[in-house]
Amino acid sequence: MSSAAVSSAPEPTAGARLPALDALRALGATAVVAHHVGFHTGATGNAAWGGWLARLDVGVAIFFVLSGFLLFRPWALSVATGRRRPAAGRYLWRRALRILPAYWLTVVTCLIVLPQNRPAPAGDWLHHLTFTQIYAPGLLRNGLSQTWSLATEVAFYLILPLIAVPATGRTWRPVRTVLATCGGLLVTAGWLVAMALGWLDMGLHTTWLPAYGGWFGAGMALAAVHVALRTGTGPASFRILDDLAAAPVACWTAAVGLFAIATTPVAGPRDLTEPSPAAFAVKLTLYLAIAVLILVPVAFGPPNRVKVALGAAPARWLGAVSYGLFLWHPLVLELIYLVTRRPLFTGGLVSTFALTMAGGLAYAAVSYYGVERPLQLLGSQRRARRPAAPAEDRSVPAVGTAR
Repeated sequence: MSSAAVSSAPEPTAGARLPALDALRALGATAVVAHHVGFHTGATGNAAWGGWLARLDVGVAIFFVLSGFLLFRPWALSVATGRRRPAAGRYLWRRALRILPAYWLTVVTCLIVLPQNRPAPAGDWLHHLTFTQIYAPGLLRNGLSQTWSLATEVAFYLILPLIAVPATGRTWRPVRTVLATCGGLLVTAGWLVAMALGWLDMGLHTTWLPAYGGWFGAGMALAAVHVALRTGTGPASFRILDDLAAAPVACWTAAVGLFAIATTPVAGPRDLTEPSPAAFAVKLTLYLAIAVLILVPVAFGPPNRVKVALGAAPARWLGAVSYGLFLWHPLVLELIYLVTRRPLFTGGLVSTFALTMAGGLAYAAVSYYGVERPLQLLGSQRRARRPAAPAEDRSVPAVGTAR
């Protein structure tokens, strides 16, 4: 596509889907795979560059911010355009169709196949099948430790209809909505204060939703600004995000700089040692800034070459199967070590990463085409038989990292 064609292309409408965001799903999933491989091979202990691998759990922040953006946007759009709000029941049904079947299949497979999990007691089945594995210590099992972030995201799914309605109000006031969604930052700040006072356990409560309210809230705030800009209802100050989006290299360079800071001890230990409340707060803040700087150039601004490249078919496909990659890659990694009888914290980083990605994508493709996509089509058929509702972006559950 020529530069003239890109520059003359119209800006997307307020309710249009943003295909370039699929690339962020692929980025987040790949980062988390590399993070887990780094730990399994012991590469995160490398004094020179191990910190870069250890901090690739920043993919969790990318997915949480992206989820807040995509899932809150239909509520903001409905009020801004005077259309009916999304029905909570329909929204929850679509979320359930999107995440539960593939997730339950992963849980069953890991609890049955991996010898470290056998015999799995009834409590393990109950906690993992109901997303309650993060609410008591020591419940995460082999091949499923990454699901802490999915359990956190499910909690966000459940409360979103309850907070979206008061956040948007009956009349569209974008500044008020942005301020309301920024309340997530206050929730996280209060959670951090409780940690600092010793009221909360750093080994347990760092996985609960309030710890990440700021990440989800930031995504929701960005969604409100995006809708205001696309509907022409926001103040001129909101245009700063379109201006930032026009300089993607600068945004992403700044994100890399912040990531470099996060690799230092200021963001806490590289391993699974419990961080101090202060280090955890620094890590949350740095990751939030990184995720926003990565998201803004993709979601905001007019069409350009960067968005065309990020919206290309390979990135869209990786984004589509990223949920399956998130679910299955820890099982693949465990099987690699079992089959090769390799001790933990050994093995080549590059070869192990390549095998894990290849196996994870294979499992993900089977999961997507055999389980996820057919049920998404089922949900679409149900929607087609009902009156039209505000457009809703398809989002993928967050990827996570082992605790």
